[in-house]
Amino acid sequence: MTLASVPVATHAGEWLEQHVGSDPLVRKHAELGDGLLPWALGLFVISIIVWWTARRSSPDKEGVPSASWSPSVLVRGVVVTLSLAVAVGAVVDVYRIGDSGAKAAWKDNYSKTATQNGG
Repeated sequence: MTLASVPVATHAGEWLEQHVGSDPLVRKHAELGDGLLPWALGLFVISIIVWWTARRSSPDKEGVPSASWSPSVLVRGVVVTLSLAVAVGAVVDVYRIGDSGAKAAWKDNYSKTATQNGG
């Protein structure tokens, strides 16, 4: 689901960019958004690998492994390392995209000094 939502969000962001005028903060947000698809694709591929590996090595109803193949410690280590690297990269990228979007939305839209209630 996440993989499918990235192009939808990117398309919506590009539409918005064309309708808000030339703003460097909006441009930066759009550029950062374009870089999210590879991370989402990486997460999708890694999750398929983890699912496939777990399915191949899980026992069946009688408790017997469903296949004679079981991933080695090295394969598991590589998959875990890749999973962590891609997940951290995706989280950092989403944070940067969100932060740039917040800066673009809130720039010059608030007072730096507090106002009194009712006045």
